[in-house]
Amino acid sequence: MTANLNGAKVAFLVAPDGIEQVELTEPWKAVEQAGGRPELVSIQPGSVQGRNHLEKADTFTVDKVVTEVSPDDYDGLVLPGGVANPDALRQVPNAVRFTGEFFAKQKPVAAICHAPWLLAEADVVRGRRLTSYPSLRTDLRNAGADWVDEEVVVDSGLVTSRNPNDLPAFCAKVVEEVAEGRHRAQARSA
Repeated sequence: MTANLNGAKVAFLVAPDGIEQVELTEPWKAVEQAGGRPELVSIQPGSVQGRNHLEKADTFTVDKVVTEVSPDDYDGLVLPGGVANPDALRQVPNAVRFTGEFFAKQKPVAAICHAPWLLAEADVVRGRRLTSYPSLRTDLRNAGADWVDEEVVVDSGLVTSRNPNDLPAFCAKVVEEVAEGRHRAQARSA
């Protein structure tokens, strides 16, 4: 049975381009189906470009710009992957700050595929057990993470997965962790 999010608001933080579309749309649907309210946050207004690997896919309308929002506005954060998406976000101080503040406020964060790059930039992976796309293994270990090769890893409110094949497990844990609410241990890496 799926947890009920009872209207919980979940931010999906993305760059203007390079988002692995299925890593945005599947968790989004899971949040909606569980009674949550997803909101698309980006670094600029307008629309963002989804990708099926490197090929252009659909565009999505941005709900809010990262400079207009705070983690106080949300019950959780989802970071979709795609190689270019988190690489662009980790170069934007407001995106890095926004991400890091979810940890300080003990709120659930979920990152899939290449998205943990942004977590490393926010310096919130030290001492945390997580997974990612395999090519990030060394980067995450160098940032202090305990990197493992597993379908989905949950560490006190932090949910990570490796790639689109892991989406069923990832989506279930995203909903579960947001439904549980704050996780005091999240703040230990903030």
